[in-house]
Amino acid sequence: MVNRKTTANERATARRHLRELIVALDRRVPHMERAGEVEIARASAVLRTKAVQRLAEHESERDNSN
Repeated sequence: MVNRKTTANERATARRHLRELIVALDRRVPHMERAGEVEIARASAVLRTKAVQRLAEHESERDNSN
């Protein structure tokens, strides 16, 4: 495994992907009639929370690097 600093481009790509994930999770409509949907909805909510937190970390890192 190579330990290297991420480039500004890689960080920008990560932020874009996190935003896209958050938007996709926000668009998702639960279908409670489907088996396992409650678990999927809960997992989606947890994933969204983690994505928002990670995006905030990325934004903070970007702000601190200027």
